[in-house]
This record gives sequence, structure tokens and C-alpha cells, in this order.
Amino acid sequence: MASSSSAAEPGGQPAAPDVDRALLAALSRDGRASYTELAELVGLSVSAVHQRVRRLEQRGLITGYAAQVDARALGLPLTAFVSITPIDVGHPDDAPALLAHLTAVEACHAVAGVESYILKVRVAGPDALEALLHEIRAVANVSTRTTVVLSTAYENRPPV
Repeated sequence: MASSSSAAEPGGQPAAPDVDRALLAALSRDGRASYTELAELVGLSVSAVHQRVRRLEQRGLITGYAAQVDARALGLPLTAFVSITPIDVGHPDDAPALLAHLTAVEACHAVAGVESYILKVRVAGPDALEALLHEIRAVANVSTRTTVVLSTAYENRPPV
């Protein structure tokens, strides 16, 4: 019988899927959380938590651990979304590979609609954005449409 999201295993422990979700949520918030902290959170032994986390990694639910860096502190306070559309649709769709060397491009999303991709970029200011847009257009042979971010209420929210 499948357990519901509020079911408990014998001994009053949360059901297995709930434990895994709780571990994923905790590690999404703090990838440096210790196994001891995680064990206290989900009510299991440290060794049981260690095994569960290892299984989550092996199953591909945890794909890695990373530090979140403050772009403003690095001198990159301007964030923008750049929509790109190929100028010649007869050319190969290789924009992601052509733009991969640009460190200002933080993310590249293939999208449905008029544009082919939306890029998330971070730069030092308007002059740097203008130079980046020129380089994107030249390197990938695309037209661009840019939206500058004024503020960010939240981002990098965990999906659990």
C-alpha cells in the first residue's frame, strides 16, 4: 500500500517519501548541512540519513552541491534577460555552444515562442551590457531583445 504524504512509518517516523523530500528541501536550503543536523530534522539516525542522501545522489535527485555567490559583491549588479532569435534560420541551431565561453551568461534556456533562447546575464553596468549584447549578436548571428531586472524578490528556490 502506498503511503500518503502525511503517513508515518512504525515508530512515528515520517513516511519514506516524506523523509526524502525533507532531506532534499533541507539540502536545497543549505547544502553544507551536517548529517547530524539532517538526522535531527527528519528523526532518523545519522547513518540512516547518510545512506538516504547517498541514495538520493545515486538516483540523480541530488546532482551536486554549490556555493551561491553574491553577484553584486563581485561587481556584477546588473542582471538582464536577453531573448535571442536567429537571423538566418537556415543556419545550425548552435547558439548555446557559441555563447558558452561568455562568463556573463549565467543561464541559457531553450524556449517556445518567437525567440529561440532566453539568456540570463550579469554584468557590471549598462556599458558592459551593451558590449555583451554586441558580442552575443556577432558571435551567434542573432537578434536580441533585452529586459533589465530592476529588483529580485527571490530566485534559486528549491523545487521541494
